[in-house]
Amino acid sequence: MGRVLVTGVGFISSIGNDWDQVTQNLRELNTGIEPYPLFADDHIPIKLSGTIKDFKVDSTDPEDWEYPREYKLPMAYLRSMSPHALYSHCALEQAIRSAGLTEAEVSNPQTGFYTASVGSPKLLNHHLNWMFENGVERLSPKAIVTTISGTLNFNFVAKLKIKGTSCGFTSACASSGHALGFAYDDIATGRQDRMIVVGAEDGNVETILPFAAMRALSSESEPEKAACPFDVSRNGFVGTGGATALILESEEAAKARGAEPLAEFAGWGQSSDGYSTVLPEPSGDGLIRAMEIANNSSGVNPDEIDYVNAHAPSTVHGDLAEMKALEAFLGDSKPRISSTKSLTGHGLSLSSILEAGISIVSLVEGFCPGTAHLREIDPAGANLNILKETSDYAPQVVLSNSSGFGGANVSLIFRKP
Repeated sequence: MGRVLVTGVGFISSIGNDWDQVTQNLRELNTGIEPYPLFADDHIPIKLSGTIKDFKVDSTDPEDWEYPREYKLPMAYLRSMSPHALYSHCALEQAIRSAGLTEAEVSNPQTGFYTASVGSPKLLNHHLNWMFENGVERLSPKAIVTTISGTLNFNFVAKLKIKGTSCGFTSACASSGHALGFAYDDIATGRQDRMIVVGAEDGNVETILPFAAMRALSSESEPEKAACPFDVSRNGFVGTGGATALILESEEAAKARGAEPLAEFAGWGQSSDGYSTVLPEPSGDGLIRAMEIANNSSGVNPDEIDYVNAHAPSTVHGDLAEMKALEAFLGDSKPRISSTKSLTGHGLSLSSILEAGISIVSLVEGFCPGTAHLREIDPAGANLNILKETSDYAPQVVLSNSSGFGGANVSLIFRKP
């Protein structure tokens, strides 16, 4: 199995739209969560989201969208895009630039492309209503490719002229973790020299609000009360959108072009709970197995892990199962643990790659971000080293966990190259 390196990262997130902004806000625990204007209606019980700054993409017509001027896209491209595809374009441009890839290195049979997103429920609803009201003959021919869960593949395999493997992953909040894991496998086994991976979500009313029906969202109107993973008073997550892109390369491919790696993607593991459509298995047994498989894959022992970026979405059941899993898995070792969803919000299928990117920031910049809004740690986490404040400790090995509906668990391990 060959070594897999991370050579590029790009962010569009509630806590920043580039590496430097994300780093500063993580270090200073500056939240990206705030009142969301489209939740201001008295009939909507949810008030907050992790908003994406400097983008205005609420309109169903891309001609009305506003986004940072450094990203230039012809309207012909925008017409096949959802908001999260626009976020992805910007994150991908950053990642490709930071990795120093040429067009030829992106477009060749040895470079593949994996994605994760739920699609665009808002645009799907808009186009379906238009079709039923006005007739199928007047429906946009791009309606399908703009809206369904493969929209990122449709847009960027064509736009980037990808010639290697390509696929989209849909496993709820573990989706982009699966995309990264299978990209790792493709490189480690020699099938591909390089993989580009992006996860993204619209993060609007249509992608976030349905979770209120299952009582998964916090109805608090103050960020410090709404996003408080591990806290005894936690009462649900806060949704967000955006995009994160990572460039993965084999050690040989990176060396051949003189690329400086940001981190080594050391290994990964996955498992299923076999328990519930929506709730985690209470003991955390499935997540324990995913972490054990990640350890076996990477050759890293639990006592070598310095920092854990936990899934911990700030739900009662989700946090509790993960705390139990971490205590069982870590044993006597006490790595620093935090949930950066307290700052970013929960990105759904985006969350795993967003937190992988944050884990890489921790390795490169030499600190472990704290868990914002954490006042009283749940007694179930009493034996864990859960950070309330940012630590200047420079981690060498980071574990990042994700869990999704249906009991899907993914654990990723990154280390200093």
